[in-house]
Amino acid sequence: MGQAGWAPAWRQPEPKLKYDVIIIGGGGHGLATAYYLAKLHGITNVALLEKGWIGGGNSGRNTTIVRSNYFVEGNTAFYEHSLKLWEGLSHDLNYNVMFSQRGHLNLFFTPGQRDAMMRRYNIMRLNGIDGEFLDREQVQKMVPHLNYSEQSRLPILGGFLQARAGTARHDAVNWGYARAASTLGVDIIQNCEVTGFIKKAGRIVGVETSRGEVEAEKIGMAVAGSTSVLAAQAGLGPLPIESHKLQAFVSEPIKPFLDTVVVYGAGHGHFYISQSDKGGMVFGGDLDGYNSYAQRGNLPIYTDVASCAMNVMPALGRIKLLRQWAGIMDMSMDGSPFITKTNLSGFYLNAGWCYGGFKAIPGSGWCFAHTIAHDQPHEINSLLTLDRYAQGRQIDESGHGPFPKSH
Repeated sequence: MGQAGWAPAWRQPEPKLKYDVIIIGGGGHGLATAYYLAKLHGITNVALLEKGWIGGGNSGRNTTIVRSNYFVEGNTAFYEHSLKLWEGLSHDLNYNVMFSQRGHLNLFFTPGQRDAMMRRYNIMRLNGIDGEFLDREQVQKMVPHLNYSEQSRLPILGGFLQARAGTARHDAVNWGYARAASTLGVDIIQNCEVTGFIKKAGRIVGVETSRGEVEAEKIGMAVAGSTSVLAAQAGLGPLPIESHKLQAFVSEPIKPFLDTVVVYGAGHGHFYISQSDKGGMVFGGDLDGYNSYAQRGNLPIYTDVASCAMNVMPALGRIKLLRQWAGIMDMSMDGSPFITKTNLSGFYLNAGWCYGGFKAIPGSGWCFAHTIAHDQPHEINSLLTLDRYAQGRQIDESGHGPFPKSH
């Protein structure tokens, strides 16, 4: 009885025959785009089409880390803009997205790693982004239960902290954007899979869906790991994107144990961990090194991530794993995203997020909405274009070159 009378958080309309803008993809990026189109640009005749349910894709299949510690031009300004939006997002949406600025601590184990991180954080500071160097003693005071043994396989020498970084609740972000966009007039249409595109005179003028044809003047696509499939149907491509799966894990809930995000990488494995508000340890590591559209992972990555966890936090060996899943990553060849017009008139692309999709949601939607509304990018996303490959100006954040499985 106490749970009776709850109104739906957003409207459940039937699709109209025509809209000003269609956004394909009901994850965080699509929802944020629809919201900012309505709020900032006054474009409310918008349909957001989702093949399943809101938040059923990668938005609900990640480790919820938010940060802006990037150092390549094209990424630094974008991710910092996104972090600033995160800082005011709950107030903006009038919905608690549970953004917790608990800090992001990146460990290093060798002098070479220290120098590489120092370079990254010097560039960050030059761009007005916060960062702080911590020596071994400072790291130990901050996170006392890491493995500080001198005989450890990975002896901790120190770390770099971005204090404004943290985590957010993935479901709350989707629901907050969905409710706010619907209130402004956006039609959020679930269980509406795009199966093809309608073309007239060489221009895409609409989409074929499982619930009928829908037309629009402009169409934006934000479908993560399904980008290559839909882009091929639209006649766009081949794109410099591959689909890989990225696993994540959650343990049984335990008492408060870790009040920050701890990360390490750079040649000694790849690992990141935080503790959720429910008490579960949320962690992950490397990609599965082959192309896949599966939303589940395989044992080799499971064992690799578990060993990475035990290297730096042996106490984790005493707790049980509760669940595991995988998201489909749209891995670009240089490890950086696209928020851009395409060579198809009225068709816009939001893709290539690799590991960075969740933290980018507010900035991505903000920039994608501007690009669609004005038919040109904002200064913040002006370098995140497809033609950077033709021009030879890749934004190689990870330094691995054109090998998605290495990012």
